[in-house]
Amino acid sequence: MALNASTTLPYDADTVLGVFTDEGFVRHMSEYVGGTLESLTVDGDTAGAFTLTAVRTMPTRRLPDMARKFVGETLSVTQTEEWGAPAADGSREATVRMTVANVPLTVAAVQRLISQGDSTVVDLQGNVTSSIPFLGGKIAGAAEPMIGKALNVQATEARAWLENH
Repeated sequence: MALNASTTLPYDADTVLGVFTDEGFVRHMSEYVGGTLESLTVDGDTAGAFTLTAVRTMPTRRLPDMARKFVGETLSVTQTEEWGAPAADGSREATVRMTVANVPLTVAAVQRLISQGDSTVVDLQGNVTSSIPFLGGKIAGAAEPMIGKALNVQATEARAWLENH
């Protein structure tokens, strides 16, 4: 399933990246969707190229009933973001991979923080795939809109976070 989501935040790319890599914010987002942040690591200096890895336990209540029978009530999701160094205008790009423990579901995407003066377009383009026989398409289809909605929720929450911190 194709994954396409885009939103704009009224902050520069460096500020947006700072929120997206802040452990308090990542924990808040995990809890906001009913999950738990198990760990967050940032390998490298965020001023240049770096890798962020977040491991979350997420509820499965929004998956189809048939899928929940296979995966249970929660999933362990590992999200790895390999960020490149900033462009001259501050824009950033990351290769994003999400994997789910014991479930053949994968998200492969590119996330861009595109500088537009004092604002930043947060753009995510990628694919959600699952190789579970007969159910893979349904699971990927159910996951795709949730991931797209998550980006919009993340943007809304990032704006509130910046206004209150």
